[in-house]
Amino acid sequence: MKTLKPIILASASQSRRSLLSASGVEFDVVVSNVDEDEIKNIAKQDGWTVSKTALALAAAKAEAVQTMHPEAIIIGADQMLELEGNWFDKPSSVEVAKKQLEALRGKTHRLLSGLVLLAPEKERWTHIESADLTMRNFSDTFLDSYIQTLGEEACKSVGGYFLEGLGVQMFDQVRGDYFTILGLPMAPLLNALRLEGALLL
Repeated sequence: MKTLKPIILASASQSRRSLLSASGVEFDVVVSNVDEDEIKNIAKQDGWTVSKTALALAAAKAEAVQTMHPEAIIIGADQMLELEGNWFDKPSSVEVAKKQLEALRGKTHRLLSGLVLLAPEKERWTHIESADLTMRNFSDTFLDSYIQTLGEEACKSVGGYFLEGLGVQMFDQVRGDYFTILGLPMAPLLNALRLEGALLL
């Protein structure tokens, strides 16, 4: 379905690209290369909530891309994982991914997906949505097999898993919107794009 205004997704996430593409939206991808660690360090020093941090990261990505493409509608998105007050980042190695999954095992963690939409001469639109996921107390044998199967792919998700794939076997219970868990709350995003005149009503 042809879009009425140019849309740019300011994200390197393959999951987000796939979701937006599957919905029929035409868009380009421009990666912002924002220093996420710097923003997170400021957030922790200043005592920001996880929600505020997710939105700040999404906004920073969108703003960086908007300076290069001021004529387009920019979608910024970011996802945070919180467990018992601690924030998790994308694993830096397969070994770190395994340790994170061990920490998440048998517990309930929260995923927060922040969205920011920037359009020319318009006020920014923001949205935050969360989902609670309870991991089962899977065996060390299962975890070893999982890590061996995914390899470096486990480092491409903040939780070390992809719910749309093998990662779904890790869970006892999932409470929340599926698209939010994948990092892009689609219904509110598509509604916002329609209000901006980017999609047909």
